[in-house]
Amino acid sequence: MNATIVKLALQALLGRRRFWLLLGLPLALIGLTVLISSLSSDGEAAWPMVSFLGYPLVLPLVAILAASSVLGPEVDDGSIVYLLSKPVSRHVIAVSKWVVAWTATVGVGSLGVLAAALIAGGGDRALAWWIAALVAGTTYSALFLALSAFTRHAVVAGLIFVLIWEGLAGGFLSGVAWLSVGQWGIRVGHEISSLLDDPANLPWAVIASLVVTIGGVWFAGDRLRSFALTEDE
Repeated sequence: MNATIVKLALQALLGRRRFWLLLGLPLALIGLTVLISSLSSDGEAAWPMVSFLGYPLVLPLVAILAASSVLGPEVDDGSIVYLLSKPVSRHVIAVSKWVVAWTATVGVGSLGVLAAALIAGGGDRALAWWIAALVAGTTYSALFLALSAFTRHAVVAGLIFVLIWEGLAGGFLSGVAWLSVGQWGIRVGHEISSLLDDPANLPWAVIASLVVTIGGVWFAGDRLRSFALTEDE
C-alpha cells in the first residue's frame, strides 16, 4: 500500500459531488427507519428497511460510488497515465485504491445498516446485519473496483449487477443464492442470529467472499498494468 496514493484517492473521493450522494444514502435509510419506528406500534415494522432497502440496495450503491470515485475519474480525464508513469507497482496502486473504497464502504454503508438495525430493534439481529454488511461491503468494494478498472461505465454495470443479479439471486432465485455476494454476507451473519436466512454453506460463503475480494483487487492491478489509454477509454 502506498500512502501517497491513498491520500490522492481520498482527496478524489471527498472532492466530488458523488461523495454527498454516498453519504446521503445511509442518512436517508436512517431517517426512514426512524420515521417508521416512530409511527408504528409494531416492533417489527422497521426491520424491512434493513433487510429490503439498507442491506441489499444502499450498501452496494455506496460501494459502487466509492469504488468508482477512487479510480474511474482518473481513467476518464486521462490523469491515470501520469499515475502509471511512476515507479509504483500496479497492484500496490490497486490495493491503495481499494483500501480507500473499502473504508468508505464499511464506514458509511455498513455503519448505516447497523444504525438502521439498532433503530429497528437492536439486539443480536442488529449485530448480525452489521457483520453481514461488513462481509458483503468488503467484497462489493473489491468487485466494483475491478469494474472501474475494466470499463468507464462501472457505475452502470454495477447498478445492473445489483438490481438484476443480486436482486434475482437474493429475492427470487433461491437456487443460485450461493452465487450472490449479498447472500454470502447474510450467511455469515446467520451465525450471530438465526433470524437471518441461511442461504448458503458457511465455508463456501467465507471462501467465496475472500476469493472475490482478493481476485477483484488483483484484477484491478493487472488491468492497470496492461492499461493503454485509447480513444474509447
